[in-house]
Amino acid sequence: MGLTFRLLAVREGARAGVLSTPHGDIPTPALLVVGTKATVKALGPDDLERAGVPGLLCNTYHLWLRPGPDLIASLGGLHRFMGWSGPIMTDSGGFQVFSLGWGLEHGVGKIGFFPGEREPPGSGAKRRERLARVDEEGVTFTSHLDGSRLRLTPELSIAIQQKLGADIILALDECTSPFHDYAYTRVALERTHRWALRCLEARASSQALYGIVQGGYFPDLRIRAARFIASLPFDGYAIGGSLGRSKEDMGRVLEWTCPLLPEDRPRHLLGIGEPDDLFEAVARGIDTFDCVAPTRWARNGALLISPEAGGRRENRFRLSILRSAWAADDSPPDPYCSCYTCRRFSRAYLRHLFKEEELLAYRLASLHNVHFICSLMSEIRESILSGSFLELKRKWLGSEA
Repeated sequence: MGLTFRLLAVREGARAGVLSTPHGDIPTPALLVVGTKATVKALGPDDLERAGVPGLLCNTYHLWLRPGPDLIASLGGLHRFMGWSGPIMTDSGGFQVFSLGWGLEHGVGKIGFFPGEREPPGSGAKRRERLARVDEEGVTFTSHLDGSRLRLTPELSIAIQQKLGADIILALDECTSPFHDYAYTRVALERTHRWALRCLEARASSQALYGIVQGGYFPDLRIRAARFIASLPFDGYAIGGSLGRSKEDMGRVLEWTCPLLPEDRPRHLLGIGEPDDLFEAVARGIDTFDCVAPTRWARNGALLISPEAGGRRENRFRLSILRSAWAADDSPPDPYCSCYTCRRFSRAYLRHLFKEEELLAYRLASLHNVHFICSLMSEIRESILSGSFLELKRKWLGSEA
């Protein structure tokens, strides 16, 4: 189907391999940078290539709304349209089933909170009316752009993704909330399995198609889902949906799930990309990831830094360049980083750009975070190949590793 996966090493549960697509190889483990609307915000394809980005994930729902799959297809497909020659994965619209549905109504993200939120999950300030409603045949969306009604079915999701022309496409699923009970999660899981069969039936191209393992934070449902999806002729497998209410819960979900997936096919974890999560998920057998966090943090002035880098941090993995402490600091954002931003500019200069709301701030911060996370994934891969993964994990996570 145009995709092959070759394992090179497995150490302490962590896997290193090569995922080959029609548009190039992805050395795994790897993080696919998110280009929601056929662009990685503030960066061009040349920036991404220099940063070592192995592949992108683009958003089916948003590209369906604008500019539309027919237009993109008429202009040569997603690769040509956005000027990117490397591998591309497209999601199915399943995450918007959650983010525009129960995620709005419950006021939560996939792991209890949206990143950066401090209010209790489900608080009144965060609850909003759903814009997505699910039934057996598909999903009815109320467009966040103009309020029009849109109908997405498994068959249409596959048709849209085939027109977009990505190397890897995903089956449509129902992504549940961390606050759904067992009964609803089971109903959604059974519907997702019926949709998986419909997506396989609808496929009419050589694109690789991944099935998605759902089941919320319920071990028997996750195990049931993994066994069912693994029994179907998918080219790879993605783990999605609610991953519990904490990072520890996410680790347990992966422990229930990964051992049941075929060893010879790639495993993708949807929507996860913080450094500690990457280490923990790789240790449990995940091969690829996607996440908006590195570029979203960058646009908010949060820069990723290595364990050796000094200075006050927002947490152990990033610092806020907006702090007054950096106003006269001539050191680079991370002295141990080799990106363009760190080689050429100081913390003082980046702080100045953000304070003045200069557009260059977003580009330089995004360049740094994307280069940083891709370099980290390369370092993790090399540590698996050399047998030093646990040592590297301890360096980054400390006593928790």
